Amino acid sequence: MKPKTLFEKVWESHVVVSEPDSPVVLYIDLHLIHEVTSPQAFQGLRNRRLGVHAPHRVVATMDHIVPTGNQSGPPTDPLAARLVKELEKNCAEYGISLYGIGHSNNGIVHIIGPELGLTQPGKTIVCGDSHTSTHGAFGALAFGIGTSEVEQVLATQCLLQRRPGTFRVHVDGRLAAGVEAKDIILSLLARIGADGGTGSVFEYTGGGITSLNMDERMTVCNMSIEAGARAGMIAPDSVTFEYLAGRPFAPKGAEWDKAVSQWSQLRTDDGASYDREITIDAAKLEPMITYGTSPGMGLPISGSIPDPDREPDSSKKQALSKALSYMDLRPGQPILGQKIDVVFIGSCTNGRMSDLRAAARVLKGRKVNPNVRALVVPGSRAIKNAAQVEGLDRIFIEAGAEWREPGCSMCIAMNGDELTPGQYCVSTSNRNFEGRQGKGGRTFLAGAMTAAASAIEGAVADVRKLL
Repeated sequence: MKPKTLFEKVWESHVVVSEPDSPVVLYIDLHLIHEVTSPQAFQGLRNRRLGVHAPHRVVATMDHIVPTGNQSGPPTDPLAARLVKELEKNCAEYGISLYGIGHSNNGIVHIIGPELGLTQPGKTIVCGDSHTSTHGAFGALAFGIGTSEVEQVLATQCLLQRRPGTFRVHVDGRLAAGVEAKDIILSLLARIGADGGTGSVFEYTGGGITSLNMDERMTVCNMSIEAGARAGMIAPDSVTFEYLAGRPFAPKGAEWDKAVSQWSQLRTDDGASYDREITIDAAKLEPMITYGTSPGMGLPISGSIPDPDREPDSSKKQALSKALSYMDLRPGQPILGQKIDVVFIGSCTNGRMSDLRAAARVLKGRKVNPNVRALVVPGSRAIKNAAQVEGLDRIFIEAGAEWREPGCSMCIAMNGDELTPGQYCVSTSNRNFEGRQGKGGRTFLAGAMTAAASAIEGAVADVRKLL
């Protein structure tokens, strides 16, 4: 039998129909939905007089447009209030589980899936959100879909898909102090660019990956899409199983033992080949930060802004010039010391407990610079409660940061948390596109510790000097 990669094993076990020169019909195990990309899909079902094929395989939450300042009542923003009501109505009508605002299981869609044990090795998982690749950290094949595809999955629990290629990202070594999992993926993006993974599924391997906890693995897989990859995957292991054990929707008793036995087979066979491969030495990585308007425009914290005139590719030169103009940065300028106005710690990339603990470690006993607004936003209600039990909230508040309610918050400017034109933000989110955090806002992507250190300094800072 031909050796297979992790991706091939999961893909092939979910193909319903395969015909030459056509997309396959792929079965979907778990469909996650939220308030922003689902309303049109449900209306499409009504227009076509269709039902939801498998409501028990659909789970809904509210995260993108919900306010994080006050969640004691319905959103005051008319659009947010309408979208919230629509999701409530749609889930009630079609029998779909909904974790709405204020529910103990509410949170960002890519955080509550793993948190509840809904995300499991070997599953196919989709959501109308680009960063569904997060769930690949568990050995699932998970990817974002468009609104028309959301409707398709609701109606059939299947999806038409063309088979992507395979791309191995092998990470050797271990991260040094002050360097985070976010720096692995930002380093990869800087190396291969925003389109370097197009048409592929990343599989992350090596000791630099297996040494990470599940929160950190999710951070890496989360941003696979930023290199154009369809998904990112990591083979499940004892770390995965320990994380899932006892979760509400994880198998129990004899079913758990059976599941672990099956999940343990979900790894790339010896001798299996990939279409492409790349190796990263984690031990040589520095804290990374972006400087432009694409997640692929990143550099080590000790680096300087690149010069477009030294870029031989004319299209890349033009893109870099445009990005530096928007960011108002000069070629050759050190990124360290660049003044900032806002720090955002949160999102489906870095809003988990390990991220909050890392930020609290840096902020404890220190103060946020008086010229900086710092927002700390837990990724779920459960994370907020756990952080408060540990006293992390007190550390953030005493440091001068805002301790917010769970939600997507400043990752995307559609919930009231946003930059004003010209403001600079060190953000632990996943995208630094023009206007992503607010019209005219300028975003530096970084890890939680770098963000916390920058909040203290009032400028882009190297956390290694504070540890």
